[in-house]
Amino acid sequence: MQLKASEDIEAPIDRVFAELSDFEAVERQAMRRGVDVQRKGDAATPEPGMTWVAGFSFRGKARDAEITLTDFAAPEQMVFHSVSGGLEAETRIETVALSRSRTRITFATELQPKTLSARLMVQSMKLAKGGIDKRFRAKMAGFARDLELKLKSHG
Repeated sequence: MQLKASEDIEAPIDRVFAELSDFEAVERQAMRRGVDVQRKGDAATPEPGMTWVAGFSFRGKARDAEITLTDFAAPEQMVFHSVSGGLEAETRIETVALSRSRTRITFATELQPKTLSARLMVQSMKLAKGGIDKRFRAKMAGFARDLELKLKSHG
């Protein structure tokens, strides 16, 4: 199952990508939302192989995920591979310069169930795909709006 959304931001591609790849800020933001995030290793600059372990609650159960940065090509794309229980996901974040001061961000996540319970969960998500797509696009729009405001306020 795939979820995909694109948003345009009034900011240059280099600044947008730099903000998206500020992993320390992303980690702090996740922690504020109740996710326990631990970066494995000590890579100071983004590079393929960087890995995080995240603990979170989903549907009332404690879960954990291992997220690995598999591709990093500034300022065009980042690809992450995540494993949580029997569910694997590939998340691709792409940026495209529409002009000097306008950038399109595309988030695409492909879910791949590896166990029966994960298949059942993805199947139930497919049945509710319309609502899930709508919420995913709304979250993406809010994220893009916040990012644009942050970039404008920092100069």
